[in-house]
Amino acid sequence: MRPDQIQPEMYQKQLQDKQAELAKLMATLSLPEMEVFASQPSHYRMRAEFRIWHDGDDLYYAMFDSADPRTPIRTDQFLAASSLINELMPALLDAVRDVPVLRYKLFQVDFLTTTTGEALISLLYHKPIDAEWNAAAQQLNEAFPACHFIGRSRKKKQILTRDFVMETLTVNGQKFHYQQVENSFTQPNAGINEKMLEWALDVTKTASGDLLEMYCGNGNFSIPLARHFERVVATEISKVSVNSAQLNSAINGMHNVQVVKMASEDVSAALNGDAELPKTLVQAGVSELSPSVVLVDPPRAGLDEATVELIRKIEAILYISCNPDTLKANLEALSSTHEVVRYAMFDQFPYTHHVETGVYLERRKQ
Repeated sequence: MRPDQIQPEMYQKQLQDKQAELAKLMATLSLPEMEVFASQPSHYRMRAEFRIWHDGDDLYYAMFDSADPRTPIRTDQFLAASSLINELMPALLDAVRDVPVLRYKLFQVDFLTTTTGEALISLLYHKPIDAEWNAAAQQLNEAFPACHFIGRSRKKKQILTRDFVMETLTVNGQKFHYQQVENSFTQPNAGINEKMLEWALDVTKTASGDLLEMYCGNGNFSIPLARHFERVVATEISKVSVNSAQLNSAINGMHNVQVVKMASEDVSAALNGDAELPKTLVQAGVSELSPSVVLVDPPRAGLDEATVELIRKIEAILYISCNPDTLKANLEALSSTHEVVRYAMFDQFPYTHHVETGVYLERRKQ
């Protein structure tokens, strides 16, 4: 996304256009009325990455257009990014500009911020990080007390204080706390994320029993939804995300959430009876689990056939999708057993063609 594509005065039109495109794509499916959740038109992204461009004595942030990837676009401010990122951008460059060991071979800066004022800043280098860099970076960290700094160079990671921030999301008036680790998946638009969580709670408000969740990440959905269910068994392949999900469950007091490190394909094979039930799932009590709802939040490739067959057996399906095309294909495959009773569009990524969609399906009555 180029900085000049972010035009808050045009936001409502782009939202309407995106809604129309999604409706056109899904027109062949039998769907209820679309619920639309708008983003803030600016300062909505809690994370951002910028290249650092060196031009003689000048030093500035740069972005690139995919149509012209060789020409840097100077980016002194970025309206999509949080207000805190925009505040930190010039201050950080001023702090490193006259410190050769921090400036030399610096080629990228990544920001991760929270709604509560924390920031994690990763400095990426085309040079080894040594003791001299570490001493200078410690002084830099002291100048930004609300920030946590990381240095990266050729697979080396130097953590000055810590490599995570603690985010607090407010969902229906209740606060939930999440550890968010550098380079692990988090929802970038905090405001839309809160709306997604409220919607998920609303569509499952009459649910009971157990919840099976696949692709749980850091427990983003697991933790608020745990209030509706007796047990939640959540699976995730990323070790970092599993650790965060376990920690987040504990700090939010959700003792009925169990997180298992396992690929969705392996979970599906085991629960479909195509493979022996792994020890990790046995220990989580999956053999006694009777899920009334399954939650899936897959990557852009959507659900594989085995997972579609697995969730077909469950009474209700909550599907959060980042790719409407694969969602449509999965809904077509599920249409013989389930029908969509709630359908929502979440504008997670304004001014782009990307869209987040939520559907809630229930088993068809015989």
